Amino acid sequence: MKKILPLLALCALVLSSFVLRPAAEGYKVGDKAADFKLKNVDGKLVSLADNKSAKGYIVVFTCNTCPFAQAYEDRIIALDKKYAPLGYPVVAINPNDAASVPGDSYAAMQRRAKEHGYTFPYLQDETQQVARTFGATRTPHLYVLKRQGADFVVAYVGAIDDNSEDVKLVKTKYLDNAMTDIMAGKSAATSTTQAIGCGIKWKKKA
Repeated sequence: MKKILPLLALCALVLSSFVLRPAAEGYKVGDKAADFKLKNVDGKLVSLADNKSAKGYIVVFTCNTCPFAQAYEDRIIALDKKYAPLGYPVVAINPNDAASVPGDSYAAMQRRAKEHGYTFPYLQDETQQVARTFGATRTPHLYVLKRQGADFVVAYVGAIDDNSEDVKLVKTKYLDNAMTDIMAGKSAATSTTQAIGCGIKWKKKA
Protein backbone atom coordinates (compact mmCIF):
# COMPACT_ATOMS: atom_id res chain seq x y z
CA MET A 1 0.00 0.00 0.00
CA LYS A 2 2.81 2.44 0.92
CA LYS A 3 4.45 2.00 -2.50
CA ILE A 4 1.21 2.38 -4.40
CA LEU A 5 -0.24 5.42 -2.62
CA PRO A 6 2.40 8.00 -3.67
CA LEU A 7 1.74 7.21 -7.33
CA LEU A 8 -2.00 7.37 -6.74
CA ALA A 9 -1.62 10.71 -4.99
CA LEU A 10 0.32 12.11 -7.94
CA CYS A 11 -2.27 10.78 -10.40
CA ALA A 12 -5.10 12.24 -8.32
CA LEU A 13 -3.50 15.67 -8.41
CA VAL A 14 -2.64 15.57 -12.11
CA LEU A 15 -6.08 14.34 -13.10
CA SER A 16 -8.03 16.52 -10.68
CA SER A 17 -8.96 19.03 -13.37
CA PHE A 18 -10.45 16.24 -15.47
CA VAL A 19 -12.68 14.79 -12.74
CA LEU A 20 -16.38 15.37 -13.33
CA ARG A 21 -17.45 17.92 -10.75
CA PRO A 22 -20.80 18.36 -9.05
CA ALA A 23 -23.12 20.87 -10.67
CA ALA A 24 -23.08 23.10 -7.59
CA GLU A 25 -20.01 24.51 -5.85
CA GLY A 26 -21.17 23.08 -2.56
CA TYR A 27 -20.81 24.26 1.02
CA LYS A 28 -18.26 26.70 2.36
CA VAL A 29 -17.43 27.30 6.01
CA GLY A 30 -20.31 29.24 7.58
CA ASP A 31 -23.01 27.75 5.33
CA LYS A 32 -26.05 26.01 6.79
CA ALA A 33 -26.17 22.35 5.79
CA ALA A 34 -29.46 20.94 4.57
CA ASP A 35 -30.61 17.77 6.26
CA PHE A 36 -30.83 14.53 4.32
CA LYS A 37 -32.30 11.08 4.73
CA LEU A 38 -30.17 8.19 3.44
CA LYS A 39 -30.21 4.42 3.92
CA ASN A 40 -27.76 3.00 6.42
CA VAL A 41 -26.16 -0.44 6.07
CA ASP A 42 -28.65 -1.71 8.68
CA GLY A 43 -31.50 -0.82 6.32
CA LYS A 44 -32.72 2.15 8.37
CA LEU A 45 -32.95 5.72 7.12
CA VAL A 46 -30.65 8.21 8.86
CA SER A 47 -30.85 12.00 9.02
CA LEU A 48 -28.97 14.69 10.93
CA ALA A 49 -32.10 15.49 12.90
CA ASP A 50 -32.29 11.97 14.33
CA ASN A 51 -29.67 12.54 17.02
CA LYS A 52 -31.14 15.22 19.26
CA SER A 53 -28.11 15.25 21.56
CA ALA A 54 -25.53 15.76 18.82
CA LYS A 55 -23.54 18.98 19.10
CA GLY A 56 -22.55 18.44 15.49
CA TYR A 57 -21.27 15.81 13.09
CA ILE A 58 -18.15 14.76 11.26
CA VAL A 59 -19.56 13.94 7.84
CA VAL A 60 -17.12 12.03 5.65
CA PHE A 61 -17.70 11.08 2.04
CA THR A 62 -15.84 7.81 1.56
CA CYS A 63 -16.17 4.44 -0.12
CA ASN A 64 -15.02 0.81 -0.16
CA THR A 65 -12.74 0.78 -3.17
CA CYS A 66 -10.54 3.90 -3.19
CA PRO A 67 -7.03 3.20 -1.83
CA PHE A 68 -7.03 6.59 -0.10
CA ALA A 69 -10.33 5.80 1.63
CA GLN A 70 -8.94 2.42 2.65
CA ALA A 71 -5.79 4.05 4.01
CA TYR A 72 -7.87 6.43 6.12
CA GLU A 73 -10.44 3.85 7.23
CA ASP A 74 -8.88 3.12 10.63
CA ARG A 75 -8.43 6.84 11.22
CA ILE A 76 -12.11 7.46 10.46
CA ILE A 77 -13.08 4.72 12.92
CA ALA A 78 -10.79 6.32 15.51
CA LEU A 79 -12.37 9.74 14.92
CA ASP A 80 -15.79 8.37 15.78
CA LYS A 81 -14.52 6.67 18.91
CA LYS A 82 -12.84 9.92 19.99
CA TYR A 83 -15.46 12.51 19.09
CA ALA A 84 -18.82 10.70 19.30
CA PRO A 85 -18.68 10.71 23.13
CA LEU A 86 -17.96 14.46 22.91
CA GLY A 87 -21.08 15.06 20.83
CA TYR A 88 -19.61 14.91 17.31
CA PRO A 89 -20.24 11.44 15.85
CA VAL A 90 -19.04 10.40 12.42
CA VAL A 91 -21.54 9.93 9.61
CA ALA A 92 -19.96 8.21 6.60
CA ILE A 93 -21.55 8.51 3.17
CA ASN A 94 -20.67 6.49 0.06
CA PRO A 95 -21.46 8.63 -3.02
CA ASN A 96 -19.95 6.38 -5.70
CA ASP A 97 -22.08 5.07 -8.56
CA ALA A 98 -22.35 1.35 -7.86
CA ALA A 99 -23.13 0.65 -11.52
CA SER A 100 -19.68 1.97 -12.39
CA VAL A 101 -17.94 0.51 -9.33
CA PRO A 102 -19.57 -2.76 -8.20
CA GLY A 103 -17.27 -2.84 -5.19
CA ASP A 104 -19.20 0.12 -3.83
CA SER A 105 -22.60 -1.55 -4.02
CA TYR A 106 -24.93 -1.48 -1.03
CA ALA A 107 -24.26 -5.17 -0.32
CA ALA A 108 -20.50 -4.52 -0.43
CA MET A 109 -20.96 -1.60 1.95
CA GLN A 110 -22.81 -3.86 4.38
CA ARG A 111 -20.01 -6.43 4.27
CA ARG A 112 -17.25 -3.87 4.79
CA ALA A 113 -19.00 -2.15 7.68
CA LYS A 114 -19.45 -5.50 9.41
CA GLU A 115 -15.95 -6.82 8.69
CA HIS A 116 -14.24 -3.64 9.86
CA GLY A 117 -16.48 -2.98 12.83
CA TYR A 118 -17.86 0.42 11.87
CA THR A 119 -19.20 2.20 14.94
CA PHE A 120 -21.00 4.85 12.87
CA PRO A 121 -23.67 4.97 10.15
CA TYR A 122 -22.45 4.13 6.65
CA LEU A 123 -24.98 5.59 4.25
CA GLN A 124 -25.56 5.09 0.55
CA ASP A 125 -26.02 8.28 -1.46
CA GLU A 126 -27.66 6.43 -4.32
CA THR A 127 -28.79 9.51 -6.24
CA GLN A 128 -25.54 11.35 -5.42
CA GLN A 129 -27.59 14.42 -4.57
CA VAL A 130 -26.18 14.78 -1.05
CA ALA A 131 -22.59 14.71 -2.36
CA ARG A 132 -23.51 17.33 -4.97
CA THR A 133 -25.19 19.53 -2.37
CA PHE A 134 -22.17 19.37 -0.08
CA GLY A 135 -19.79 19.87 -2.99
CA ALA A 136 -17.81 16.72 -2.24
CA THR A 137 -15.43 15.73 -5.01
CA ARG A 138 -13.22 13.05 -3.48
CA THR A 139 -13.10 10.07 -1.17
CA PRO A 140 -12.38 10.85 1.57
CA HIS A 141 -13.76 14.40 1.86
CA LEU A 142 -14.72 15.68 5.32
CA TYR A 143 -17.18 18.28 6.60
CA VAL A 144 -17.51 19.20 10.27
CA LEU A 145 -20.98 20.48 11.08
CA LYS A 146 -21.68 22.40 14.29
CA ARG A 147 -25.16 22.76 15.74
CA GLN A 148 -26.46 26.30 15.99
CA GLY A 149 -30.00 26.22 17.30
CA ALA A 150 -31.99 24.08 14.89
CA ASP A 151 -29.34 24.36 12.17
CA PHE A 152 -26.07 22.61 11.40
CA VAL A 153 -23.41 25.02 10.17
CA VAL A 154 -20.27 24.00 8.28
CA ALA A 155 -17.20 24.63 10.46
CA TYR A 156 -14.47 22.72 8.62
CA VAL A 157 -13.99 21.26 5.13
CA GLY A 158 -11.18 19.13 3.80
CA ALA A 159 -8.76 16.41 4.87
CA ILE A 160 -8.12 14.49 8.09
CA ASP A 161 -4.38 15.12 8.12
CA ASP A 162 -1.37 15.70 5.90
CA ASN A 163 -0.26 12.12 5.20
CA SER A 164 -2.49 9.60 3.47
CA GLU A 165 0.33 7.08 3.16
CA ASP A 166 1.41 6.48 6.73
CA VAL A 167 -0.33 7.60 9.91
CA LYS A 168 3.03 7.46 11.74
CA LEU A 169 4.39 10.18 9.44
CA VAL A 170 1.53 12.63 9.97
CA LYS A 171 2.83 16.06 10.94
CA THR A 172 -0.41 18.07 11.02
CA LYS A 173 -3.75 16.69 12.14
CA TYR A 174 -6.06 19.14 10.39
CA LEU A 175 -9.29 17.65 11.68
CA ASP A 176 -8.11 17.29 15.29
CA ASN A 177 -6.81 20.86 15.30
CA ALA A 178 -10.08 22.16 13.90
CA MET A 179 -12.09 20.17 16.43
CA THR A 180 -10.06 21.59 19.32
CA ASP A 181 -11.04 25.10 18.23
CA ILE A 182 -14.64 24.23 17.39
CA MET A 183 -15.32 22.50 20.71
CA ALA A 184 -13.81 25.51 22.49
CA GLY A 185 -16.44 27.69 20.83
CA LYS A 186 -14.00 29.27 18.39
CA SER A 187 -13.71 29.21 14.62
CA ALA A 188 -11.15 26.72 13.33
CA ALA A 189 -7.82 28.45 12.79
CA THR A 190 -7.47 26.38 9.63
CA SER A 191 -11.02 25.82 8.45
CA THR A 192 -10.40 24.60 4.89
CA THR A 193 -7.80 22.19 3.52
CA GLN A 194 -7.40 20.29 0.28
CA ALA A 195 -9.12 16.90 0.26
CA ILE A 196 -6.81 14.38 -1.41
CA GLY A 197 -8.29 11.12 -2.64
CA CYS A 198 -10.00 9.39 -5.51
CA GLY A 199 -12.46 11.37 -7.58
CA ILE A 200 -16.07 10.47 -6.84
CA LYS A 201 -17.48 8.15 -9.50
CA TRP A 202 -20.45 10.11 -10.81
CA LYS A 203 -23.33 8.57 -12.71
CA LYS A 204 -23.09 8.90 -16.46
CA LYS A 205 -25.49 11.41 -17.93
CA ALA A 206 -28.36 9.85 -19.84
